[in-house]
Amino acid sequence: MGFLSIANVLKVISDDNSLVLFNTIALAPGDSDILKTTVKLTRKQYYSRMSGLVKAGLVKRKNGDYFVTSFGKIVYDAQVMIGKAVQSYWKLKALDSFKLSSSSGPQLRAEEYNKVIDVLMNGKDEIKDILRKFNNKDDIGDPQKETIYTQQLIPSRLSYE
Repeated sequence: MGFLSIANVLKVISDDNSLVLFNTIALAPGDSDILKTTVKLTRKQYYSRMSGLVKAGLVKRKNGDYFVTSFGKIVYDAQVMIGKAVQSYWKLKALDSFKLSSSSGPQLRAEEYNKVIDVLMNGKDEIKDILRKFNNKDDIGDPQKETIYTQQLIPSRLSYE
């Protein structure tokens, strides 16, 4: 029996080779023989990383072929979003600088700051949505803030067999 947690899932895909395997399976599921030759890992490295992906519930093996699970599809989508954020790192840094510089003077209203987000994150709608959500956090009531804060402090651990 093991535990499924955010930290464990991130640990499994934190290795570059495991992430390449995971992404390859997500984009082109199928024959494990082709997969082995594509990623250029030793036999031990390949099976060690595949074992981690399977144990984390990200991929499943059926008739010698590997496929991304429903859970794996969600994790795949999340890591793609992280990749988009990495690509936009300097624009995000500029937003931070803008926000920090305005803290010494008059604060921008949420609508004005959202316009700055729109200009800098042109074409990156998912990132814009996330930034707006945090920018408009004043719309969240105190009881809901407390619930969110508590959930972030206590990571969930699910038992699986």
